[in-house]
Amino acid sequence: MSRSSAVLAFDLGASSGRALLGEITFTDHNSSGMLKITEIHRFTNTPVQLGEHLHWNFPMLLQEVKHGIRKAFQDGYEPVSYGIDSWGVDYGLIDGNGELIGVPYHYRDLRTEGMMEHTWKQVGRERLFQESGLQFMPFNTIFQLQAMLTSKSPMLKIADKILLTPDLLNYFLTGVQTCEFTMATTTQLYHITEGKWNEKLMAELGLPASLFMDPVQPGTIVGKLQDSVAQELGVPAIEAIAVASHDTESAVVAVPANSSNFAYLVCGTWSLLGTELSKPLVHSEVLEEDFSNEGGAYQTYQLLKNIMGLWILQECKRQWENEGMTYSYAELIELAREAEPFRSIIYPDDLRFMNPSDMLAEIREYCSETGQPIPQSTGEYVQCVLQSLALRYREVLERLEDLTGQHYEGLHMVGGGIQNELLCRYTTNAMGRTVWAGPVEASAIGNMLVQFVANGILSNRNEGVELVKRSFPLAWFEPECTEDWNAAFVHYKLVTKQRQVQ
Repeated sequence: MSRSSAVLAFDLGASSGRALLGEITFTDHNSSGMLKITEIHRFTNTPVQLGEHLHWNFPMLLQEVKHGIRKAFQDGYEPVSYGIDSWGVDYGLIDGNGELIGVPYHYRDLRTEGMMEHTWKQVGRERLFQESGLQFMPFNTIFQLQAMLTSKSPMLKIADKILLTPDLLNYFLTGVQTCEFTMATTTQLYHITEGKWNEKLMAELGLPASLFMDPVQPGTIVGKLQDSVAQELGVPAIEAIAVASHDTESAVVAVPANSSNFAYLVCGTWSLLGTELSKPLVHSEVLEEDFSNEGGAYQTYQLLKNIMGLWILQECKRQWENEGMTYSYAELIELAREAEPFRSIIYPDDLRFMNPSDMLAEIREYCSETGQPIPQSTGEYVQCVLQSLALRYREVLERLEDLTGQHYEGLHMVGGGIQNELLCRYTTNAMGRTVWAGPVEASAIGNMLVQFVANGILSNRNEGVELVKRSFPLAWFEPECTEDWNAAFVHYKLVTKQRQVQ
């Protein structure tokens, strides 16, 4: 005799989205239960250039989420709830009639250029960090809103509420407006130590505090599908749960660590390397090292750094395809294996790699400026990107240890990027420490675990972590060739220092 419980998780990334069904199945042979994941629906998430600005195709995203809910029931499943996690910072504005104002901007839109410096002049860089705890990234919500203020956008004048991406989707599904805590902390307008919106800062910047609702904690039941939506889809009015809706925080919930003292790398388009703390860390060294404090699930905070990640390789691949050279990622990895190691190194977080029109040209120019051989073959480009990322991971992990005073025996790598086995091997070699890789679908799994706890199917987060350990085997990577990688790390530091001085 078996029994199962099911939830539906939407995991939205910068280039694609998935609807995944999670079932905890209990059998006579396994009374503790196992988590089974089934992909229900997958779709592309392609931004749209409208005039001079880059936007998300929000109507398409909403329609794809609806289709995922419908398809789950058409396939014979009966999820009791759903949750949505996505990238941070981006938002939609809602007017007094409850209508969406315009099309939400994409975080890579160039309108935020110069807005960080503009804001620092108004309120001070150190103060802004101490109050928000957030790493300065040009696309943080505060700088997007500053761009609207600077351009005298009429949208802010008619806006009644601001809803971050998962909350915006939930609103059009349930009719309920909410603000989830982990997403709120990505705005740089949330006072991380006082635990509330920074209304004083908003007033100084000219932002009405009424736009922002009090955040709700992960695990809060938002509401149910509106009757009109349930009828449109031909499904029951299932519950919507505000999970840890920033995808990074969802992924951390699913890290199968054996203690509370662990380091993780959420690896995908972006790489997020950090550790979990019981309270934010906002002293001056954290500011100078440019780390972030983001709100997590279950009264935790994540001290982490955003690293440019596999975006660089994704853009190279896209550019090759535009030039008529189509490679699978497996083919790119094999070409990298054949290339000469440590030939060229870049600093992945150089802003030139944020959103260039020609990623390959930027890599060539970086290498030229730092007196290194310029990559010639496809394999040399891939080798350059992957080895540079691994060396950057080592640098950030060592700085994390300095800030926390902790030592980490190894690194938990989770997310889609761990399917790149070569990157995992490079990372363990660069660090000289064990890498535990898995699970791949960490954000979706963490999304599910928060739902299971909210629904009473699991008692607490610890039960969820044990469920992950039982259900998803880890891949272990142990370091090799450490002398070569230590020498490469010395070269990396010289090259990146040289570039930063220029």
